[in-house]
Amino acid sequence: MFSKDPNVEGTLLQEPTTEDMVQFERAQCSYENLSERFMLKQRNFGRQYAHIYAVRLWVMKARLVKAAKRKWGDDVCIRKLSEMETGETCVVIGTLFKHMELKPSILKDISEEEGAMPQPPRAKYTEDADNLILEDEVQRVSLEGKLDVQTSVTGTIVAVYGAEDESGRFQVKDFCYADLPAQNSLQAPEEDRFVVLVSGLGIGSNQDNLLELQLLVDLVTGQLGDVGDQKSAANIVRVIVAGNSLSESTQDKDSLTKAKYLSRKTAAGSVEAMKVLDDFLVQLSSCVDVDVMPGDFDPANHVLPQQPLHRCMFPRAMKYPTMHTVPNPYEASVGDVRFLGTSGQNVDDIYKYSSLENSLEILEKTLTVGHVAPTAPDTLGSYPFHDSDPFILESCPHVYFVGNQAKFQSKILEGDSGQRALLVTVPKFSQTQSCVLVNIRTLQCEVLQVQAAWDDGEQPMQE
Repeated sequence: MFSKDPNVEGTLLQEPTTEDMVQFERAQCSYENLSERFMLKQRNFGRQYAHIYAVRLWVMKARLVKAAKRKWGDDVCIRKLSEMETGETCVVIGTLFKHMELKPSILKDISEEEGAMPQPPRAKYTEDADNLILEDEVQRVSLEGKLDVQTSVTGTIVAVYGAEDESGRFQVKDFCYADLPAQNSLQAPEEDRFVVLVSGLGIGSNQDNLLELQLLVDLVTGQLGDVGDQKSAANIVRVIVAGNSLSESTQDKDSLTKAKYLSRKTAAGSVEAMKVLDDFLVQLSSCVDVDVMPGDFDPANHVLPQQPLHRCMFPRAMKYPTMHTVPNPYEASVGDVRFLGTSGQNVDDIYKYSSLENSLEILEKTLTVGHVAPTAPDTLGSYPFHDSDPFILESCPHVYFVGNQAKFQSKILEGDSGQRALLVTVPKFSQTQSCVLVNIRTLQCEVLQVQAAWDDGEQPMQE
């Protein structure tokens, strides 16, 4: 999109011209916010979490029946666990539960009070002794066989094909997940239109990337680069900030345990960071539509779905109608291209409770199982829904992204019914100084790095 060397055509450094200055109009695209199901109408935390698992199984079971018949034939025997007979080959549909000894538990956490050593935090909580259990509406059974324990996670709806042995264990010969849901027909714009995906700004840390942030603003708003770069920047129709705009260091957990008289005159670290973020967003929103998603370190509710950041946090940026605060997960249609993404909590949680290492592979798995956050509410905080599960994928997105990852990756995933989805992992800007440009006309993407580095031996100017 942007020229690699701005001096190739000699348009950046040249003699002054008497011609009129070239001006470019910002391109426009249709937009529709499709995140209504992630907005909480009421906040009742007195319910049990069993309801969301029951709804998940009930809604997805019909899709699993179709997938099972497509894979093993229309005459395949589909049973409930209570109807299954020993030795009978059949298909059973249910919810996976992964028994893990290393999984953190509140009972284990309070064991410190009894004098036992608390469990140390781990990057991963898997071990060879983990095992899978399948639950349906009324019963459960242990699984053995082809279904890989270490790549599976709790909360996944699956259809298993096999038979129960004499010991009462179900021997899995094959399995399948829900097929990719139907996808709306793609009516892409005739000309190139770009959406910028950026995450992990990390404002408020000891190593702020304020220069790189300003370079990003100048590039998107067309104040940086030559005429060719400015023409390309004019085709950016939207910027999506995918969470963690503030740094983890802005969360002062010690203030919760301090006496109030000790912290009465102490300003929270997030206050100044929010002012800097507001200054950053007011520049962007003055030129282009901006959607800001909350993340794990942002001042929003912790459990999913995270509600939009309050507009009072952005007193300057919110004066522009192009500034939008949106929930996490977030779904929208931009130029008839459906975007769906999260700030990264769902992928990070699956990473901790499975052997999967690659973020793009985990993102693909959530799409193939038909659920954005299968580990919620078991190991990932979630609101206790009782009549719906908003994380179920009802339609296949055209662009499926996850923010706050270690590096940029992308892949085109094609379904059996002609679905075609672009999967994108958005790197942390605070660590990589890069964002992702998605061309909604071609569904191609590229990484854009705005890193400002000094040459060897060259030092920044001192005042």
